[in-house]
Amino acid sequence: MQAGADAPLPPPAMLVLPAELTHRQARAVLQVLRRGVLALPPGARAVVDARALTQFDTSALAVLLECRRTALERGQTFAVQCLAPALASMAVLYGVQDLLPAAD
Repeated sequence: MQAGADAPLPPPAMLVLPAELTHRQARAVLQVLRRGVLALPPGARAVVDARALTQFDTSALAVLLECRRTALERGQTFAVQCLAPALASMAVLYGVQDLLPAAD
């Protein structure tokens, strides 16, 4: 099958957030997520699983947005699965909720 508009997309790659993501962990978590995104082929769907995330600050938003930027630069799509309501509210407060779409 030739690659083209009708070719099926590869399955999403799941990138997992830890239970805690504050300023202290942000750099290390971003490095792990970025490596995961860079390992995906162009056109892939990068999905960040935020299910385990229970402790966070605004650094979590910064990490997710940077991960999204990296994915989009590589021609990938980006989504977040199981975003905590408090983090979703924080995204609304900062006006970035549309940049962190929910995974299907």
